[in-house]
Amino acid sequence: MKKNTILLGDVLKVLTTLPSDSVDLGITSPPYNKQQQGGPIVKSVVYDEFDDILPEHEYQKQQIEVLNELWRVIKPGGSFFYNHRCRWESGIMIHPMEWLIKSKWNVKQEIIWNRKITGNLRGWRYWQIDERIYWLYKPGKSKVGKELESKHARMSSIWDIMPENNNPHPAPFPLDIPARIIYSIFNDEKNKIVIDPYMGSGTVAIASKLFGCDYIGIDISQNYIDMANERIDRFEDFREIYNNEVNKHIITGKTYKQRKEEKKKKEESQNKLNL
Repeated sequence: MKKNTILLGDVLKVLTTLPSDSVDLGITSPPYNKQQQGGPIVKSVVYDEFDDILPEHEYQKQQIEVLNELWRVIKPGGSFFYNHRCRWESGIMIHPMEWLIKSKWNVKQEIIWNRKITGNLRGWRYWQIDERIYWLYKPGKSKVGKELESKHARMSSIWDIMPENNNPHPAPFPLDIPARIIYSIFNDEKNKIVIDPYMGSGTVAIASKLFGCDYIGIDISQNYIDMANERIDRFEDFREIYNNEVNKHIITGKTYKQRKEEKKKKEESQNKLNL
């Protein structure tokens, strides 16, 4: 399996060529099947090689198949972070959990991405400023996985991150998101492998390189691959975003583990005095 490359082709077909249990972590944001709907503030998303207008049942079936292939490719004990959003069709909400629970993954957590802005200025419902990031887990020896260090867990389940606004791709997500995920999951471990099956403009690859990891990407558009490779080649230009994210992962007081150890030592000392 060749690392640090973006493979051209249909996501499902390419995934089937990758070896099982070979990747440490996955991060992606797939097309949302928005039917090319847009408005006066946010225009419709038009992709280079994909129309994003599947019948909803076909879209969900496709996503389940992609998720299951990723489950096969990612190592036991590994995670996959899946960015999506709630949508509405004829006034009825379509929630990503409808197809996530039909995949092989365990849904470990639902993270709220607070984008802080909305493209919907009508009053059919409260303005939607959030998207979701699902932490999916493939059980290994443990059903719950490795515990995050306190400095990472303190990021909480609500992420206040502004959308990307300086990217030629029609639907990018900000570098802060994969940076937070990679740093939290790997801490300071290097040479891990991260996959993004919808690589787009290369944001996950850039985050991977900034944290000393390898990447594998997939995209159906050669134009987007060329765009992504150009951005990846100058990944050091994004070092400030890396620094800003790392500097947020700081605990100034004592961690739960430290407090627990101190309590244990205190109890042991008290028991010796009582003897």
